[in-house]
Amino acid sequence: MDSKKMFHSGISFQDFVNMDEDSYKEKTLEVFNSIDFSDEFVERIKSIDKNIKILICAEIWCPDCMINVPVVEKMKKMNNKIEISIVNREGNEDFFKKFSKDEKVKIPTFIFYDEEFNLLGTFIERPRIVKEVYRTGNQTNIIVTMRKYRKGEYIEETLKDILDVLKY
Repeated sequence: MDSKKMFHSGISFQDFVNMDEDSYKEKTLEVFNSIDFSDEFVERIKSIDKNIKILICAEIWCPDCMINVPVVEKMKKMNNKIEISIVNREGNEDFFKKFSKDEKVKIPTFIFYDEEFNLLGTFIERPRIVKEVYRTGNQTNIIVTMRKYRKGEYIEETLKDILDVLKY
């Protein structure tokens, strides 16, 4: 399946959240409702002047998805040039594995396209700052960082990485 067909086969954030009726939905909406980007980031989001399509491979039960998928939905709410489409990993592995270093599809995977579906870049799983802590191998730092990450303390790092990919 090509990128355009994959994008059009996806669902909205609301439909994604409604795939669950309990704690996953609650946590995802809690993250979404708690997002309060700084003025600098709001301006950067609003400055996006080209149509951007974000294809997201995600599962509602995934903690990284509960944290990071709401970030792009919040961006979409702030700028109508941003469109998102969410597809499950299951059944779409062949499409998404080409974006992974080891051919294992990590979720969430965000693929950014322009309006003609030219690839702009990707965001995979977690923000760069969290991945860098993992690379150090320091277990204490990893535990502390992951606790902060799971509480949503790196939301703006996710946004920063996304805006860097989009060059805004």
